[in-house]
Amino acid sequence: MTAPTTAPSLYKTPMGEQAIMGFYDNMLNQWPVKKTTRTISTQHGSTFVVACGKESAPPLILLHGAGSNSAIWREDAKEYSRQYQVYAVDLLGEPGKSAPNRPAWDSPAYAEWLAEVCDALKIERVTLVGISQGAWTALKFAVYQPQRVEKLVLMTPGGVVPDKMTGIAQLIVLSMFGKRGMRRIVRRMFGRQPMPEGIDQIMAVIMNQFKPRMGVLPIFSDDELKRLTMPVFLLGGTDDMLRNMDKIAARLRTLIPHLTVMIIPGAGHALINTVGAVMEYLTG
Repeated sequence: MTAPTTAPSLYKTPMGEQAIMGFYDNMLNQWPVKKTTRTISTQHGSTFVVACGKESAPPLILLHGAGSNSAIWREDAKEYSRQYQVYAVDLLGEPGKSAPNRPAWDSPAYAEWLAEVCDALKIERVTLVGISQGAWTALKFAVYQPQRVEKLVLMTPGGVVPDKMTGIAQLIVLSMFGKRGMRRIVRRMFGRQPMPEGIDQIMAVIMNQFKPRMGVLPIFSDDELKRLTMPVFLLGGTDDMLRNMDKIAARLRTLIPHLTVMIIPGAGHALINTVGAVMEYLTG
């Protein structure tokens, strides 16, 4: 068992936490289909899950990225739930409703954590859809227990090739310019795609009040990635300021036998309007 690394608070101020949770609760209240929520106990911390869809349908787990929560899947949930029993899971240590624990990235902890979540949900085999750090988490689980993964959808995944240093440098510089810099960060995260209405306000509050986890996601080895014998769908954008999708695709093509790649012109790191492409892949 790997002991979790805990943080006294993930937020700069209590009012900041209240504001972020207020945004989140409002989004949950606007979930487009009937849903239930539950909190699952794991050795690495309590985990908040939003469930929707038919209980008899095959399971699909959605994993959001860093600095966000399961609210990012709200608009997609209706489409996914037509074919799947959907579980949107809040990652540990992020601005959601799961525990503030931040287990070590270079340990089996995140794979163990997701395995425990699946066990609690009585899931033997699952389709995983993850974005950014959520895609890294999905990869970690798929490497750890490949026999439990039906299909794997990776959107702008971390851990395949090193992140773009130029993009990281831009984030650091822009963060020094207060609200104006925050707005520019949000704009660049979406590339040349239009931003969803109101998203700039929500992301600005999170970036201003949430304490992000520092560090770099570990790179998976060739031997680890060769364990991915299930069908894998890689999705990204040409204008991703953090990830070089061409390099990610090139590496995965040499290691994964059943890989499909879609790189969207003009799309940034914060991918939007992808549910149609993902559902076409999953059900095709």
